[in-house]
Amino acid sequence: MAGSMQPADLHTTVLLQEVIEWLRPAPGGRYLDGTLGMGGHSLALMRAAGEKAELCGLDRDKVALGHAGRRLEEFGDRAHLFHLPFSRFEEALDELGWDEIDGAVLDLGVSSMQLDEADRGFSFIHDGPLDMRMNPDSGRPSAADLVNTLKHGDLARIIRTMGEDPLAGKIASAILKAREKEAITRTLQLAEIVRLAYPPKMRHTARNHPATRTFQGLRMAVNRETEELTYYLKTIVGRLKPGGRVAIISFHSLEDRAVKHAFRDAAKGCTCPPHQLHCTCGGIPEMKVLTKKPQLPSEEERKANPRSRSAKLRVAERLNSDGEEV
Repeated sequence: MAGSMQPADLHTTVLLQEVIEWLRPAPGGRYLDGTLGMGGHSLALMRAAGEKAELCGLDRDKVALGHAGRRLEEFGDRAHLFHLPFSRFEEALDELGWDEIDGAVLDLGVSSMQLDEADRGFSFIHDGPLDMRMNPDSGRPSAADLVNTLKHGDLARIIRTMGEDPLAGKIASAILKAREKEAITRTLQLAEIVRLAYPPKMRHTARNHPATRTFQGLRMAVNRETEELTYYLKTIVGRLKPGGRVAIISFHSLEDRAVKHAFRDAAKGCTCPPHQLHCTCGGIPEMKVLTKKPQLPSEEERKANPRSRSAKLRVAERLNSDGEEV
């Protein structure tokens, strides 16, 4: 890190203005940031909300939590930070005595700090230990544990479903063959195995590094990101005030589909079979979807921050108990 640059200076918060506009922060509001990261969204939310607004910020990365805490010092005891994954947000809210919140934001991307710091094991550009755990103290298996122990089918499934790589089977075969000779423990070691698994023509014409999708799939599996999101989507609605909004930024089609379907189902209310002509379940809509299509970064943002190009923002608003807008 050069000169006096801080990690927060090296990370650009994605879709920042759009999130603030959708969440409409106001004085006295209570807001949840389930993926605090460098604190970019939270900082803007609290400044826009003004007096007496409070923040509940979560992150399972202790390093990121420390950086965010320093950025949010100006809010004193109105910023409450917790070392927790976002799926456990209810524990934090209960500890604070908050039954409901006015808004919530979730940014499912990996921070630039995590990607660029070789020792974290997320990068296929810089060599480091093959870890990928957002919380290294979690006791959960690392990426190295997965690539050295999983059967071919399980490894291929992770790379295919979470990494969305059509060559998943071929890549899994290459990994199993390589680990017969020696354990795969370094990021560049794995990146080279994956690169060579690609046919030469695909290797040379690929827009991104051939290992991009494999690393993405392993990161999601290591951190149980799909399970975390599924649980969050089931529980966040019940903690929003009527009129409260939730904004979720995803970078992966699997995650975006999960958010889309969860919002759609909450807005539908009725759970009767599609072929049934009349509703008999009595289900009442809980949410109104505010983004019929995901909002994408502007061309200006994509040029300034290429890592934002795959970001998609979806927003929904809690309805009152009668299924009506506030």
